[in-house]
Amino acid sequence: MKVWIFNQWDHLRSSFWFLPATMSVLAIALSFTMIKLDEEFASTVIEHVPWLWARGPDGALSLLSTIAGSMITIAGVVFSITIVALTLASAQFGPRLLRNFMRDRGNQISLGTFISTFLYCLLVIRAVKGGEPDQVFVPSLSIAVALVLAVASLGVLIYFMHHVSLSIQAPQVVAVVAEDLHHAIDRLFPNKIGEEKNTTHNHHGEKDVPADFEEMASPVRATRGGYIQAIDTDGLMNLAEEKDILIRIERRPGHFVVKKAPLVMVWPGARLDDEIVEQIMETFILGVQRTQEQDVEFAIDQLVEVAVRALSPGINDPFTAINCIDRLGEALCHAAGRTFPSPYRYSEHHGLRVIAFHVTFPSMIEAAFNQIRQYGRSSVGVTIRLLESIEVILTCVHLEKDRHALREQANMIKRRSEETLFEELDRREVNKRYQAVMTAFRKKTYDYS
Repeated sequence: MKVWIFNQWDHLRSSFWFLPATMSVLAIALSFTMIKLDEEFASTVIEHVPWLWARGPDGALSLLSTIAGSMITIAGVVFSITIVALTLASAQFGPRLLRNFMRDRGNQISLGTFISTFLYCLLVIRAVKGGEPDQVFVPSLSIAVALVLAVASLGVLIYFMHHVSLSIQAPQVVAVVAEDLHHAIDRLFPNKIGEEKNTTHNHHGEKDVPADFEEMASPVRATRGGYIQAIDTDGLMNLAEEKDILIRIERRPGHFVVKKAPLVMVWPGARLDDEIVEQIMETFILGVQRTQEQDVEFAIDQLVEVAVRALSPGINDPFTAINCIDRLGEALCHAAGRTFPSPYRYSEHHGLRVIAFHVTFPSMIEAAFNQIRQYGRSSVGVTIRLLESIEVILTCVHLEKDRHALREQANMIKRRSEETLFEELDRREVNKRYQAVMTAFRKKTYDYS
């Protein structure tokens, strides 16, 4: 249930309507509150602060109408500018980054401010009454608040122009995605190497898997297709403990599953019934697109997509690709200092209950470098920066298997450069950087496993 709530909250804050709608509701509540205060205290307040007097119902209606008309016009302009920015971002950086622009707080608050001010003025207008002197009602306090909102809206408009022009610049886009990647690493791998004490010395991992698991396990198949957005592993643990079964997860968040594809394997299969199948399906959240709540490689893929598009002949922007490589190297250094949880999850009674499909540091290295290496093979600058990034990451890794993954990437970069670079000086520069990486490999081997 907790995972479902977090997933729904992520959908809400990623939508373009939620925050403006919330601000509009608050504006409606504010209008009724201010009108009520005007009915009770307006005459007393005006005696002490005479400049709040709105100079009659005609002047009040004219002022409120002007503000309301201006705000709805500005809201339309802001919406149009936002759509243009989304179109440009989609063409230059890829459609998967549109989610980052839609969840941008600056754009949401700007649109919400103008719509809220419009609604507030519209509702205050209906409270203004003219006619006989004893029937005249001018909500002076409400009009004063409308003026304050109008001035604040002008400030928000200036901020929006600056913000939207900044948000579509390539370095800013890359920096925002990289920040999301750092947050994902901190959220999914909270423990730093050396901080967490080994409390599972009685657990043997693969040795605790029953010998007849493959023969006796039964699959639970997906009832529909889609991307796995989140898995409630705590729910699976509780279910496995309650039913005394072992569950092996066959797919991780970020994977696409087709209908009838196995999501988990349950051992022993004889205990599998409709109730267990239904409870297991409730722990999986499937959707039409990937999210980064439990999928650390999603943010990596976003940076890779920006880099690959920058290397395409239509754009031909190697500097943006190099910027992505720098951010990926920084993130991998950050991840190298984290403890990746074991796929073998035990209950309080030290029984193996869940085998997760987990992300490893070598798989993150492959996701970060493979496509950039393939598409950037003809760019000397990108090739050299890939090798430089590997050299930097090498200073942060602690396990030999991680060093081996980096070595493989360096070797593939070197081989591909020999095949695609025809200029001798270019090959010499790449080889010089490759030799520097190999020297770094020979310096020292860490193994904290």
